[in-house]
Amino acid sequence: MDTTDKIVIICDHEATVADWRNAIAHHAPNITVEAYPNDTEREKTQFVLVFHPPENTFRKFPNLKVIASMAAGINHITKHNKVPKNISVTKVNDPLHHDDMADFVLALSLSYLRRLPLYFHQKTQALWETHAYQRPEETTIGIMGIGAIGKAVGTLMLKNDFKVTGWSRSKKDIDQIKTFNGKDQRNEFLETADILVCTLPLTKDTEGILNREVFNKLPKGAYLINIGRGKQLVEADLLEAIDNGHLAGAALDVFHEEPLPKQHPFWTHKSILITPHTAGSVSPESAVKKIIANYKAMKNGEKLVDVVDIGKGY
Repeated sequence: MDTTDKIVIICDHEATVADWRNAIAHHAPNITVEAYPNDTEREKTQFVLVFHPPENTFRKFPNLKVIASMAAGINHITKHNKVPKNISVTKVNDPLHHDDMADFVLALSLSYLRRLPLYFHQKTQALWETHAYQRPEETTIGIMGIGAIGKAVGTLMLKNDFKVTGWSRSKKDIDQIKTFNGKDQRNEFLETADILVCTLPLTKDTEGILNREVFNKLPKGAYLINIGRGKQLVEADLLEAIDNGHLAGAALDVFHEEPLPKQHPFWTHKSILITPHTAGSVSPESAVKKIIANYKAMKNGEKLVDVVDIGKGY
């Protein structure tokens, strides 16, 4: 089979396709880029770059070797597609993206400590009233999911005088961050978290993990920041925990349904801050370097980087 250098982009957002096409052309002008469904000679395609591929798309590429996600997660790939065992799936693992996510968490944490969401609410009532605030050095950030993104968040929070703890499925050793792992240590971790930050990937084990049981283990008055996935949150349990006074509130960037329906109770809740899945956008110009490196590794029969374990989901 002729193995002409070619990457097929599968994404229904034209601007995103153009950004990735331009990034690939800039860093690897020898690679032909085609966009699905207008691509040609699919039997020659070995490498696809995707975001929310249509159902059963990969069956159309008989010699496919690599599916590269445009995002840090792969749920958009596996939601409507089965991936054959002989095909490798990679994710974006880009330091610039991690730093953007960390900046976002820092902004939300400082905003909460200085009571800015409350003052924004008071503005709608023309209410002039001051409130006591908390300092970073008095606050422990508990990061639920201390992987690459979680580590970037923790490192930045430490630089800004927060205390940091972290929890993960498997044991991690990170300088200056007290870590916990597994179900046996989860409650001990939760008890440390004045602000709980979820950066977990969505898996069978993490779906619905932000629930009443977890909230009740947090210190009274704790705050939730979710930049993981919407399906990790049991929405009714969050509303109950805030309304009964156990949680002070939440900042949510991800939701079960996006865009969030206009009639959803989160919109009007004064203690819930909503952002439209904007914690961090992958920069094609930055992330494409690893994409191209993986393309070359595939061509040369070498080991790929940032390969996902489909069974684990990350």
